[in-house]
Amino acid sequence: MRADSSLFVRAGRKAGRAAGRRTARARRRGLAAAALLAAVVTAAQGQTARDYISIVGSSTVYPFATVVAERFGRATRFKTPKIEATGSGGGIKLFCNGIGVRHPDIVNSSRRIKPSEIENCRRHGVDDIVEIVIGYDGIVLATSRKAPPMSLTLPQVYLALAKRVPDPSGAGRLVPNPYRTWADIDPSLPAARIEVLGPPPTSGTRDAFLELAMEGGCDAFEPIRALDPGERLAACHTIREDGGYIEAGENDNLIVQKLDANPSAVGIFGYSFMDQNGDRVRPIAIDGIEPTFDSIADGRYPIARPLYFYVKKAHVGVIPGIEGYLREFISESAAGDFGYLSELGLVPLRDRERLRMLERVETLEPLTLSALAP
Repeated sequence: MRADSSLFVRAGRKAGRAAGRRTARARRRGLAAAALLAAVVTAAQGQTARDYISIVGSSTVYPFATVVAERFGRATRFKTPKIEATGSGGGIKLFCNGIGVRHPDIVNSSRRIKPSEIENCRRHGVDDIVEIVIGYDGIVLATSRKAPPMSLTLPQVYLALAKRVPDPSGAGRLVPNPYRTWADIDPSLPAARIEVLGPPPTSGTRDAFLELAMEGGCDAFEPIRALDPGERLAACHTIREDGGYIEAGENDNLIVQKLDANPSAVGIFGYSFMDQNGDRVRPIAIDGIEPTFDSIADGRYPIARPLYFYVKKAHVGVIPGIEGYLREFISESAAGDFGYLSELGLVPLRDRERLRMLERVETLEPLTLSALAP
């Protein structure tokens, strides 16, 4: 019996130790779960803490949005929105990364959002996006005021900047761009080396320039019109990489500084920026039309485009002040014919268009993929 009882005692001790280990493990699991819960709660509390509007996107729209934000902050009880110039493409990517205060509420864009970007937004839970057109802007090619006046056609712009161009011999094929000076393209143009300072691929201005200027110019050439659509698009949109085109980042002020230093160079930026720096830069006429407020408004200037911002509907009513900011931006005092944004170079919408945007601000009607169809 003693042997049996000692076995029972040892078994009891083992059972007790096992139970103790299970209790310790359970306690550790409980502590870990509690810690995880606390972290989640803390993060959730942080997620609800933002009390200002977060805006990213286009450097072209940035000056307009900044003025609206500053006026909105002064005139209301809401904090001044925080705006970051990331470029249209980079801003849309940030905008589409998700819902919640870690992600921007609004993205400014100097070109329309693409269907592929809408799909990317949806993959990250950003389903309802409201599109607002704020006005119009021209894309300007300009030189320093120190340089003589210059005029170009769209086909000449294409020949200066494309990576591959129709063979000058007339062989009916595309060849690597042989043009080194403007005079190589046309003897009436300056004999200066082709050096164009322009926006990077993340810029909406770059996208719009490719569509309006490069496509508009390349269609003048039969060898390009004869290509299938994919090859044609590549031929029209691929910029040379041999030094004729220099990516100058999203900072238009840097382009103006470089034009000052090199008067034979050409810069690409928005009309509004050129208008604010008219004492330092001279616009280049395109197809005989100079970029002016009137030529952009009536559509005569060939490189003009609308400007946009996009809003996450899910953030409206959650992030304080979004509704008021939208109304201020599209108000007559800001975006009307004689609004304060027109003084900065924004070409205003027609009254009927602006009223339609005001209605969209109130209804928050989401953009659909079918609306983006060509």
